[in-house]
Amino acid sequence: MSRPTSKTDLISAAAETYEKLTAMVDTMTDKELSIPFQFENDAGKKEAHWQRDKNLRDILIHLYEWHQLTLHWVHANQNGDAVPFLPKPYTWRTYGNMNVMFWKKHQNTSLEDAREMFERSHRDIMEMIETLSNEELFSKGVFPWIGNSALGSYFVSNTSSHYNWAMKKLKAHKKVVRAME
Repeated sequence: MSRPTSKTDLISAAAETYEKLTAMVDTMTDKELSIPFQFENDAGKKEAHWQRDKNLRDILIHLYEWHQLTLHWVHANQNGDAVPFLPKPYTWRTYGNMNVMFWKKHQNTSLEDAREMFERSHRDIMEMIETLSNEELFSKGVFPWIGNSALGSYFVSNTSSHYNWAMKKLKAHKKVVRAME
């Protein structure tokens, strides 16, 4: 599926990838849920997230926290509070540290709670998308607080693209677990 460029495509892509992700989660075996992610020996998995996230909870919390960033950013700016997308002290150069902070913050969050938080935040994101017009989502310059991007690009990045990232990671984990058998 190509990257959405309209509200209709965004809603469809977000819903479809969410359904695929939750279906994948629903089919994870007890073994897949209990064995920590093990990507250390895979030379193709050098990005920090391959080492940071150790289980399904970590992935769901990551998605939840990025939903929260998006929701807070849009709500605040729509209400006249000029806030950047990333909270201080983080920047696009240091957002990896923010991801680690999210990870640390939720080490005592249960998988069940993480799943409920993710499901709720997905609904909240979808409801927010519904309130915005196609022009508000995909035309540049509609909202001065976005800069030279379209608001919809943030929603794409934090829904369908992020859900695809999560599924890629879960598929890799399932492959590792199968190789252990």
